[in-house]
Amino acid sequence: MSTLSISPAFVSSSVRMPRVAAAPTVKLTQRGRVVVVLAFLAIALVVMMSLSGWATASRDGGTPEPTRTIEVQPGDTLYGIAGTIASPGHIRDMVQHIEQLNSLTGASLTVGQKIAIPLH
Repeated sequence: MSTLSISPAFVSSSVRMPRVAAAPTVKLTQRGRVVVVLAFLAIALVVMMSLSGWATASRDGGTPEPTRTIEVQPGDTLYGIAGTIASPGHIRDMVQHIEQLNSLTGASLTVGQKIAIPLH
């Protein structure tokens, strides 16, 4: 790649170029910074309020799912419990459903824990 640059050697010495004053730099004072931040926050608030209508909840609670409560025994696993109530081939889906019903994170159970399982 090549570049082209013009140096003062190409300018005739009899022609003097006028000096251009350097552009002044913008410096914000403390008050100016506060105004800029507050203006940004106001714009962000207006945008959030205008988009908040998309995040409305309905008054319908949905239909409650019939469940029963069991107590976890020694040796029980979430997959074992799901395997006893799920139809063949749908154990993984039942595990996810039980986790969702009980707000479980991961497949960790403790002995004596009471969990809700769906009636099927």
